Amino acid sequence: MKEEIKCPKCEWEPKSNDKWQCSCLHVWNTFDTGGICPKCKKRWEDTQCLDCKRWSPHLDWYSNFDKFLKEEFENMKIDIVS
Repeated sequence: MKEEIKCPKCEWEPKSNDKWQCSCLHVWNTFDTGGICPKCKKRWEDTQCLDCKRWSPHLDWYSNFDKFLKEEFENMKIDIVS
């Protein structure tokens, strides 16, 4: 099964050149890092759709995502560096 990434509300599919901005002002594609800012390491639990502008849990964007891996990802502990 192929992993697909799409907005759970409107089904918009982000492209590799789509970018999100962190509160630290770093800009990157949130799906390249599983919702974790590569600059400040903030983990974004929710992601805003660039099309419909609504927010959804980051993990809800992934379809055909193995249940075990999804649970492991949810349990990851990320240390925030201040």
